[in-house]
Amino acid sequence: MMAKVKEQEIPSINLLGSGTTVKGDIKLAGDFRIDGTLIGNIDCKGKVVVGSSGVIEGEINCQNADFSGIVKAQVKVAELLTLKESARFSGDIVTNKLAIEPGAKFSGSCQMEHNEHFKPEEKSK
Repeated sequence: MMAKVKEQEIPSINLLGSGTTVKGDIKLAGDFRIDGTLIGNIDCKGKVVVGSSGVIEGEINCQNADFSGIVKAQVKVAELLTLKESARFSGDIVTNKLAIEPGAKFSGSCQMEHNEHFKPEEKSK
């Protein structure tokens, strides 16, 4: 009888560096930090961090998010979305929890909901 080899899941950390522009959709299992520019959609099972030099235009679907840069997007965050002091956000948010630091700019709508089936990696049955 063979022992089952247990694969250890190590979530990867992905970085889009300052001065880099990407156009297209990104799907990832780990965390994603953007210090450059992304024009496209993100489907992320981990945390999306937009640094102070980061820019996103598109749709974001993730577990947690931390925005310090410029975000023009439709955003779905399963747990916590934080808009830092330097954040400039315009678009629509659906999240469970929202934290906005003084100084952050927010324009758009926000819907807060707590659903057990509201997780990016799971489809409702």
